[in-house]
This record gives sequence, structure tokens and C-alpha cells, in this order.
Amino acid sequence: MTRLLIVYHSQTGTCARMANAVIAGANHPDLGTEVTAKLAREATVDDMLTADALLLGTPENFGYMSGAMKDFLDRVYYPLEGRVEGMPYACFISAGNDGSGAVRAIERIAKGFSLKRVHDPVIVVRAPTSAQISVCHDLGMYMSAGIESNVF
Repeated sequence: MTRLLIVYHSQTGTCARMANAVIAGANHPDLGTEVTAKLAREATVDDMLTADALLLGTPENFGYMSGAMKDFLDRVYYPLEGRVEGMPYACFISAGNDGSGAVRAIERIAKGFSLKRVHDPVIVVRAPTSAQISVCHDLGMYMSAGIESNVF
């Protein structure tokens, strides 16, 4: 059984809407991936160690990822150092501006973990449209199918 960990933070509910779509896609009935979704403040080292892939979702705060997401990555970094190299990951961003600062920060930290980006970041500026929610759903399906098929 493959395992996908989805870690996200939402303050206004927009990123939670995106996360719910990602989670629904990851849990598609044709896929057998075990999906664990946790708020950034609740996710742990053990969650990361049991995962085969990671999806990070964060709002853009002051041109950066949320403090809760940064806290999660800070808490798990040293305990996981050298233990998750090559793990596939992707991210989704709820942005007020363009989301590029949040993406840069996540990519910089992912490089420190030696994670492998397997999908371009999904960035939604302001309120997501139904088409953008569908893209989030597809991202979840893509990640589940990718680790289940061992293509990453």
C-alpha cells in the first residue's frame, strides 16, 4: 500500500477548500493509496516517515508560506535529515498576490530535504473558481496515481 501525506494550513478557508479537493482527488475510488491529511500544526515526523509522497498546501502570507507551514517544516527538518531524500512532493498555494514567494520558500526548503518535485505548483489567486478546484482535485489524483504506479 502506498501512502500520501497531505499537510496544509488555512486561515480564511480558501486553502482548506483547495485541500479538500486535493484530498478528494487523492482518495479517488479507482486508486488504492492510503491518504493522510493533516493540518500543519498537527503533522509529525512519523507522518513523514510513513509517507511515500508529500503534498504541501499553504496560503501566501506576506509573500511567504504561512507561519504554521514554516513551523511544520522547521519541526521535522533535523529529525528527517537524510531520511526522506528523493521523496516526491508537490504544493498548492492560495495566494493574495502571485504566490511566487511562497513557492520559492517551499522549493528552497524542499531542496534542503532533497525532495523531488513531481508537479508544478498549483497557485490560486484569490477565490478559487470551479475550474481551479478541479485542478486541485486532479493534483491529488496525480500524486496518488503516481506513487501507486511507482512512476516518480
